[in-house]
Amino acid sequence: MRLIFEKGKKGRCGIKIPKSDVPSREFPSRYKRKKDPPLPELSELDVVRHFTRLSQLNFCVDTNFYPLGSCTMKYNPKFTEQVERISGFSNLHPLLSYISEEAVQGALEVIYETERLLCEITGMDEFTTQPLAGAHGELTGLLLISAYHRYKENKKRYVIVPDSSHGTNPASSSTCGYETIVIPTDKDGCMDLRLYKERLSDSVAAVMLTCPNTLGIFNPHIKEVCDLAHSVGALMYYDGANLNAILGKVRPGDVGFDVVHLNLHKTFSTPHGGGGPGSGPVGVKGEICNFLPIPRIIKKDGVFRLDFNRPNSIGHISPFFGNFSVILKTYAYIMLLGREGLISVSEHAVLNANYIRARLKGYYELPYDRICMHECVFSASRQKRYGIRALDIAKYLIDKGFHPPTIYFPTVVKEALMIEPTETESKETLDRFISAMVEIANLAKERPQALKDAPKTTPVKRLDEVKAAREPKLRWEG
Repeated sequence: MRLIFEKGKKGRCGIKIPKSDVPSREFPSRYKRKKDPPLPELSELDVVRHFTRLSQLNFCVDTNFYPLGSCTMKYNPKFTEQVERISGFSNLHPLLSYISEEAVQGALEVIYETERLLCEITGMDEFTTQPLAGAHGELTGLLLISAYHRYKENKKRYVIVPDSSHGTNPASSSTCGYETIVIPTDKDGCMDLRLYKERLSDSVAAVMLTCPNTLGIFNPHIKEVCDLAHSVGALMYYDGANLNAILGKVRPGDVGFDVVHLNLHKTFSTPHGGGGPGSGPVGVKGEICNFLPIPRIIKKDGVFRLDFNRPNSIGHISPFFGNFSVILKTYAYIMLLGREGLISVSEHAVLNANYIRARLKGYYELPYDRICMHECVFSASRQKRYGIRALDIAKYLIDKGFHPPTIYFPTVVKEALMIEPTETESKETLDRFISAMVEIANLAKERPQALKDAPKTTPVKRLDEVKAAREPKLRWEG
């Protein structure tokens, strides 16, 4: 497929811009280009066909299996997209709520009720829906923890994370001025409890955990981990990226977590990826509620209001309505499924992951051979004996019509293949994927070059990775 620059022909025009009927002013010279950019000239039909064709090349969860662990790249019902388009919501101006609360009571109620629902699901006391992504939620959570310790005049210096954590955990910790203590993974795939006890001290501000972790394993000692943290005045932070595995089964607040961030765009009905949209609400318990961002939405005498009178608040994280369209879809998704439906989500996600784990463990190394939760993590170390890496497996899956799973993460597993089937995929789809993985395992031994040559069915074939990294071409050259 040719680039749109290559399709352009001088003199072609797809649009005629009307003559301006408003007074014009000379643009400051310092902002002017010395010459016009070399843009292609095309007809309307050229443009329509080009971008329609591009859209047909997209790989998406609506067309094929997308087992990208730990991002929960799952299918979401079109019902929530219809709710998002209701004109009473989609036509609201964001600033109208600051001018007239009465004019946006429906939208305020959606945010207020969504926060209540998230509290019930996670066992938290209050939620803020302001954060615009998971990492933004992490930052908000650490800011809340920092504000709490300052208010208490606690001298804290460290945040503990396991070595299997998401990279944003230590990044958020560092941004808030803390040093990170990394605890290795033990033989069972969990944070080493003995080493955790050794490193825990009065100087620890928080312990950040994903539960189940990025290996898809639920820590059986999680209650003890929380109790130990609290014994030294540390707070427990729950990275909610993997909440999809425990909906309706475990509430983080019930086992001892004090701060929670969720990824609404993963768990509650917004297809994740492509740079957004995202939403990373944060829930808290007890005294930490006093530090939540302002304004808070409160309900008084049946009317929803914005409350700015929170003297200990950490301030504004984003506009109070956050990413409202994602929040709205989340509200619709939860109300559609209800309690039993959310429980079914986690049960089927866990069942599907364990089905793949059991079917493939005879073909791929399984570093932690335990019942997993929503995702299973294999290693391509067996295939590496024949010169095949996780990357080669991922490339060949593209030719078989599947999006590759996450590779090389978590980093505690060499040649990692993290597979998350989610709850929405049928047994037939899983069986086709399993057959492709078995075929790959056999090819690695019999015809490894076939894997190294993949993909062959895509517009762009296998790239020279080293050259692409060292000599990137970031713009078209005519």
